[in-house]
Amino acid sequence: MKYGEKAVRKAILELWKNPTPERDYEIRIEFPEFTCLCPRSGYPDFAAIKIRYVPDKKIVELKSLKLYLNTFRDIPVSHEEATNRIYGELEKRLKPRFLEVVGDFNPRGNVKTIVRVCSETDKKEPRVER
Repeated sequence: MKYGEKAVRKAILELWKNPTPERDYEIRIEFPEFTCLCPRSGYPDFAAIKIRYVPDKKIVELKSLKLYLNTFRDIPVSHEEATNRIYGELEKRLKPRFLEVVGDFNPRGNVKTIVRVCSETDKKEPRVER
């Protein structure tokens, strides 16, 4: 097993203290090379995962987030489930003031899917970047 495979297999989200918890500020993270497997066909699905959050006491360490997101590459999971799992794990661990996760999946079979999950405090229309 190669060192990258070992790192992904042992991936856990690492949290750091927020250096300025007294201030509301937004963190945006994009992971443009997300992959998972189609639960029906087993073919790979490709997406950009976009995370936007306002931290409270904790922030996520980026390398651990990258490794965590890479754990999905061999998992048969729908677009909706993948996006909701990522949201759920970040929400549970970070307890942010606001959180949004967007799974912007590449077209397959001429169908494009964008899944957006966000905190109850912000249910505005999704902003789709083109």
